[in-house]
Amino acid sequence: MTKYRPLPDNLTIMPSKIEGLGLFTLSDISKGENLGLSHIVDLETGEIVRTPLGGFINHSDKPNCEIVKVDRWWYLHTLEDIKGLSELTLKYTLYKV
Repeated sequence: MTKYRPLPDNLTIMPSKIEGLGLFTLSDISKGENLGLSHIVDLETGEIVRTPLGGFINHSDKPNCEIVKVDRWWYLHTLEDIKGLSELTLKYTLYKV
């Protein structure tokens, strides 16, 4: 039986200089890597729901990650090589303000 893990082994949640808690790498990550499922559309409500991976990603106007949509799922992908202990960031575009 596979044990559920809300985050990949190479990621952790730590205090962020941007806001509250953020998502950080524990090791170097290469450009173009798929880090996992970050958001999903709830079929009953049509709302976008964050997974644990998507729940701690802070906004940046110069992000090092993006989300890639496949059907009703969004996956977190790196836009550049990222050094260990760096914060992962997105440019928020999913939510209406």
